[in-house]
Amino acid sequence: MTKHVAVLMGGWSVEREVSLNSGKACVAALESVGFRVTAVDVQRDIASVLTALKPDVAFNALHGRFGEDGTIQGILEIAGIPYTHSGVLASSLAIQKD
Repeated sequence: MTKHVAVLMGGWSVEREVSLNSGKACVAALESVGFRVTAVDVQRDIASVLTALKPDVAFNALHGRFGEDGTIQGILEIAGIPYTHSGVLASSLAIQKD
């Protein structure tokens, strides 16, 4: 059975465009090696979108706030969806660069 990967990209941070470009590249790479991939342009309804999609794993291609600050990681934890990226605590601590 082919694994279903939801690639999370876009979002609403100032780094949205960079994230969309990263996400598109990730989608292409994952598809090229045989994964079933759903590209998800993350909006504020992401919890319900992920619940409906039921991916095996989420690939986090979000940049900036919400994507790298522990927020999306927390949503994924609550939903029980494994994901790429650091966990909630590490992400929330590391987002503060100073």
